[in-house]
Amino acid sequence: MSLPCLSLSDGNSIPMLGFGTGTAWFKEDPGEPFNLKLVEVLKTAIQRGFRHIDCSDIYGTEEEVGIAIKECGVARKELFITTKVLEGLYGIPTAIESSLSKLQLDYADLYLIHSRSIAKDLSDLGQAWLAMEKVQALGKAKPIGVANHQRSHLEEILKVATITPAINPLEFHPYLQRSHYENYLCWMREQGIEVASFNDLTPTRKARPGPLNQPLAEIAAKYGITENAILIKWQIDQNVVPVTTTSNTSRLSEYLAALDLMLTVEEMEEIAQIGLTHHFRAWAPDRVDPDDRS
Repeated sequence: MSLPCLSLSDGNSIPMLGFGTGTAWFKEDPGEPFNLKLVEVLKTAIQRGFRHIDCSDIYGTEEEVGIAIKECGVARKELFITTKVLEGLYGIPTAIESSLSKLQLDYADLYLIHSRSIAKDLSDLGQAWLAMEKVQALGKAKPIGVANHQRSHLEEILKVATITPAINPLEFHPYLQRSHYENYLCWMREQGIEVASFNDLTPTRKARPGPLNQPLAEIAAKYGITENAILIKWQIDQNVVPVTTTSNTSRLSEYLAALDLMLTVEEMEEIAQIGLTHHFRAWAPDRVDPDDRS
């Protein structure tokens, strides 16, 4: 299976569907043992057609991803491996070496500043970004970017950047569209920054019951496909890269089935407009104002 890709501003491209190793696989305690089940799920995901694998230094899953890459039977050049730095924000050159050692890789296909939350001061983001540029110059990462950054954080980075962040993964779904509030997605794209998503299945998982329950069920029934696949395709059709996950390999084919789906313009708009009637933030809702939809 050949996955569609999104072109980035630096000329690289990213597969339009990723398998994440946070959420279902996150290790609360860094001392947790090696997770053989994750390795097997990752190998199955790759064998089924996933090529984009997402991890982070904070997830505690880089070693498992590294073993899965070695054992999956797919050439390294065909895989797209994203990892992120959070705890190592003030020592990014050391952090990337640690991540690559655990991944058993020479480079990351995408390296991200995981969050602005650990920065002691807003201006520190600019200095961290300059360290990211050095990492790229050394060949340790191809595209570099950020995650969970709002406009003020990106503006701080852009003050000093000589390389524009390639992408900014955010919580994104019909109940948190962002583009309809201060046109955040449009603004990022004007700067050359693309968008990926996490918690992308929130309307079918964490936000039930909600106004999209019936419309999603009706569209899914029409195409003989799951509601989760509808949500994934709704994002892909907006050039947003969904990064989803599961501990149940039976869901992998369900997610990949979204790639062959063709939603109508009317169905896309119906999901968007109904989604706007219900605000729900799944990740860290206590960190922002309850009415903040940016």
